[in-house]
Amino acid sequence: MSSSKVGPVAQVITDKLNTEFNPSFIDVLNESNRHNVPPNSESHFKVVLVSDNFSGKRLIARHRMVNEVLAVELENSIHALSIHTYTEEEWQGEGNVPRTPNCKG
Repeated sequence: MSSSKVGPVAQVITDKLNTEFNPSFIDVLNESNRHNVPPNSESHFKVVLVSDNFSGKRLIARHRMVNEVLAVELENSIHALSIHTYTEEEWQGEGNVPRTPNCKG
């Protein structure tokens, strides 16, 4: 986890993804502060997930897997979710995540 203070929504996301994917690396970033939302919001997230559960799966299938695990949160509290999924082999070769652009709204 990147931030020292983790809110309840970020913790739920982390717990669910850890349970479902048993990742070798996970980072759940609350990027709400980059958007026009009240202070301390938990509505915009970036997830970086490295798991061999993604082996042989296309990007859209990987995103669907994550969306399925977080369906309740996506329906209720998450407004935006940026998903970056890698197998262990891809992560070793890539190892970096695209930067999030600044919100224009």
